[in-house]
Amino acid sequence: MTATIGPATPRGARRPRGARRTAVAWLFLAPFALVFLLYTAIPTVAALGFSLTDLHGTDLRHPLAVNFTGIQNYLRLLEDPIFLRDILNTVLFVAVGVPLTMGVGFALALVLNSGIRRLRGTFRTVFFAPVVTNVVAVAMIWQYAFNTNGTVNKVLGAIGFAGPNWLDDTHLAMPVVIALGVWRNFGIAMVLFLAGLQAVPQDVYEAASLDGAGRWRQLRHITLPLLMPTTLMVSVLLTVFYLQVFDEPYLLTGGGPLGSTESVALYTYHQFGVGEFGVSSAASFVMLLLVTLVSIVQFRMLRPRA
Repeated sequence: MTATIGPATPRGARRPRGARRTAVAWLFLAPFALVFLLYTAIPTVAALGFSLTDLHGTDLRHPLAVNFTGIQNYLRLLEDPIFLRDILNTVLFVAVGVPLTMGVGFALALVLNSGIRRLRGTFRTVFFAPVVTNVVAVAMIWQYAFNTNGTVNKVLGAIGFAGPNWLDDTHLAMPVVIALGVWRNFGIAMVLFLAGLQAVPQDVYEAASLDGAGRWRQLRHITLPLLMPTTLMVSVLLTVFYLQVFDEPYLLTGGGPLGSTESVALYTYHQFGVGEFGVSSAASFVMLLLVTLVSIVQFRMLRPRA
C-alpha cells in the first residue's frame, strides 16, 4: 500500500499567522500594560529613587539638585522612636485583627453553611454590607458611638457602669480601631470561607458520620485540613490589609492619642505631608518589605501538605 505524502509545508508559512496572533495579544494587553507602567511601575521606581535621596518639599522646583544619600533615610527610620513605635502598633493590628477577623468570618460561614438554609443569601448580603459601606460615614458613626456621651457609654450607664472616653484613652483607642477593622473586613473572610466550605464534598462527611465521627471531629479532621488553601488566602489578604491599615486610625483618632494608634502607613502619610519625601518613600518600602516577609512566612506555614 502506497502512502501519499503531500508537499512539505514551509517553515515560514505559519509565521505570519503566529505573528498576527502575537500582535493581537499585545494589542489587547497594551491598555493594561500602559496603565500598569504609568501608575505602578514608574511611580515605584521613582519612589525607590526618592528613598535614596534627601528630597524635601522645597526641592520640587529643582528635583535634579537633590543629594544622593544612599540608605541614610532607612537608617534614620531605624533610629526614629516614633517609627519604631508605629511598627509595634502595626504588628499589634496584625496580631489581634487578623485572628479576630478570621474567627468571626469562619464562625459565620459555618452557621450559614449548616444552620441556615432559606435566608442564606439575605444573611450573606447583610454580613458583607460593611465591606462596601463608605468608611467615612462609618467612622463618623463610630466616633459618635464611642464618644463620652455616645451610645456605648449610654448603654453602659444604663446597666450601672461609668463609660470611659474611649478614643482619648491611650489604652482603649487601639481596641476600638481594631474593632472597626474587624467589623469592616469579617465579611470578606466569611464569603471566602463559605465558598471553601461549599466546595468540600458531602460524601466525606457522610463517610465520617458512618464511622462514628461527631461534628467536632469532622471539623477538626476534615473541614479544617481541606480549608487550608482558603485559610492561606484569607490570612494573606487580611494580613496585607492590616499591615497597610490607614483608614481606621486616620478617620477615628488621627493616630492619637499620643500616637497610640498610628500605623506605618499613617506615619508615611504624615512624613509626606510635612515634605519629607525621601523619608516617606523609605518608610513605604519598609512597609513593602514587611508585607513581603510576612506573606512568605504565611505561605510556608499554611501551604497545604500532602
